[in-house]
Amino acid sequence: MADLAARTEALLGRRPERFVPLAGGCIAEVFRAELPGGERVVIKRSRASGPDLSIEAWMLWELRRLSDLPVPSVLASARDLLVITYIEHEDRAPDAGAQRHAAELLAALHRVAAPAFGLERDTLIGPLPQPNGPMARWLPFFRERRLLHMARLARRSGRLPAATFARIERLAADLGRWLEEPPRPALLHGDVWSGNILVRGSRIAAFLDPAIYFGHPEIELAFTTLFGPFDRTFYDRYAELAGIAPGFFELRRDIYNLYPLLVHLHLFGGGYLRPITALLDRLGIRS
Repeated sequence: MADLAARTEALLGRRPERFVPLAGGCIAEVFRAELPGGERVVIKRSRASGPDLSIEAWMLWELRRLSDLPVPSVLASARDLLVITYIEHEDRAPDAGAQRHAAELLAALHRVAAPAFGLERDTLIGPLPQPNGPMARWLPFFRERRLLHMARLARRSGRLPAATFARIERLAADLGRWLEEPPRPALLHGDVWSGNILVRGSRIAAFLDPAIYFGHPEIELAFTTLFGPFDRTFYDRYAELAGIAPGFFELRRDIYNLYPLLVHLHLFGGGYLRPITALLDRLGIRS
C-alpha cells in the first residue's frame, strides 16, 4: 500500500500508517486508514478509468451546505482519491428508533427546495453518469434525465433488449397517465439503501455515497423499498411528517424504481430485467 500512502500524504499532508479494506462498490477501492495520532479516515481510490471522485466530494459538501443530513466530512479530494472522516457505527440494520430518525432526517432533507428540477452540475449514481440539466417540470425531467437516459445506457451495454427498450419508450411518452407533478423540487440524497446508511444505537450516524439532485420525494421513497432497510416504522413516521399520497405503494413506487433497476441492469445484468418486464406487463405496455 506504499503508493496509496504516498498519494494520500501528498493530498492530505499526513501519511496513513495502516490500511484495512472495507466493502466498496463498483466506483472505487475503499479502505479504513489510521493516521499518526490515531485518527481514522476512509480513503477511496478510483480504479483505472474510473469515475471522478471529486464529484462525490462535491455532493457531500453540497449536502452539508444545504441540509442537516449527517454525512462524512471531506478531508481531501482529487479525481482519483477521496479522503473522508470515518464514522463510528454498528454493522446492523436500523432498529425502530433509527428508522424513525431516518424518516425525520429525510423528511427534513425533502423540505429543502429549489426553483427547478435537477442541479447545477451533472453527478453520478454509482459509477454511472447522472445528467441533471435543470427543467421546470418533474415529469419531463424524470422522462429524459432518468428513465430514458438509463434505458439508453442499458441498451448500449447490450443488457436491455431492443423490444423492452421500445416498451420503456412508450411508457415514458405517457408518464402523466400514472405520475403527477410534485408541488416543488425537493433535495434528494438519490441513493438511499441499506449499504449507504450507518447506524449507531437508535440513531442514523450517516448517509453515504449520495447521488444528489432536486426531484420528487417519491423517487427517493421508492428506492428505499427496493433494497431496504426500512419497514412500516419508517414509512409511518415519514407520512406523519411529510405525507405519502395514496397510490404510491400500489403503483407509483414501481414506476420510479425502473430507474435504479435499469442502473443495476446496466451494471450487473442478470435478474434485473425480470421486474422491469413484469411492470411493463402490469401496465399493459406490450411489445
